[in-house]
Amino acid sequence: MRLGVLDVGSNTVHLLVVDAHPGARPLPAYSHKAELRLAELLDEDGAISPDGVERLAATVQEALDVAEDKGVEDLLPFATSAVRDAANADRVLAHVAAETGVELRVLSGEDEARLTFLAARRWFGWSSGRLLVIDIGGGSLEIAYGIDEEPDAAVSLPLGAGRLTSAWLPGDPPDPADVRALRRHVRHEIAKVVGDFSRLSAPDHVVATSKTFKQLARLAGAPRSAEGPYVQRELHRAALEEWVPKLAGMSTAERANLPGVSEGRARQLLAGALVAEGVMDLFGVERLEVCPWALREGVILRRLDTLATASAS
Repeated sequence: MRLGVLDVGSNTVHLLVVDAHPGARPLPAYSHKAELRLAELLDEDGAISPDGVERLAATVQEALDVAEDKGVEDLLPFATSAVRDAANADRVLAHVAAETGVELRVLSGEDEARLTFLAARRWFGWSSGRLLVIDIGGGSLEIAYGIDEEPDAAVSLPLGAGRLTSAWLPGDPPDPADVRALRRHVRHEIAKVVGDFSRLSAPDHVVATSKTFKQLARLAGAPRSAEGPYVQRELHRAALEEWVPKLAGMSTAERANLPGVSEGRARQLLAGALVAEGVMDLFGVERLEVCPWALREGVILRRLDTLATASAS
């Protein structure tokens, strides 16, 4: 069957169309993205602005039209931290439903962590042993650990690259004092949850997902995305620590000229790098591997599992 996942995130609204059936690997068929940056469309009260709400509804309708054109049988629409944390979340969801007929399922931060963990587990398999999975989104940071398909520990923190950039780094290039203040804030927040994981056994494999980690790995010398998903991509903490001060001294335009860095993500790359560095340092991670699958694939896999269970009964 042809499934569509509509991901309303803090940076983009992304429709991923896949051909899939239970027991098989989902095959990507089409991808449609629109950069909306909901995390930057909040007013002083933390609500998504009226213009932002209208733009979201229009963008969802556009994705819905694409899904119809591509023959999607089953659409799985969901929203993450930008909508979840908005002060007017209920009104936003109601407006999108009224305008488009799409009822967005709002994932909790723990849901995000668990579904991303499922995707990483399925990608790397049982031989990867105890997994520690780290995901940096536009609005939040998710960390999960476990040996099965359901993690033993899963947390979500409001440390997304877009959210932090808007709140802490107004300058371009940023003021060094602002960078230091953000670094302290990030490490303080991460340190609060380290104890939830330190009582568990050391991971056998540390995995990262998300555009932020892919770009940071590319900067550190990982293969280009054009070389395909099966090429191993790693990020070493030592290399990341060298890049953080370089990124801090660059303007957005200068970052956008770096290999693997998209223009749309260049402004928030420094905040993402500070979060990545903080997680790797405080969790004692020297090296991690970038996983091609993440939250969207986790949503698809969970849906396929549900279909398989239903057909078996």
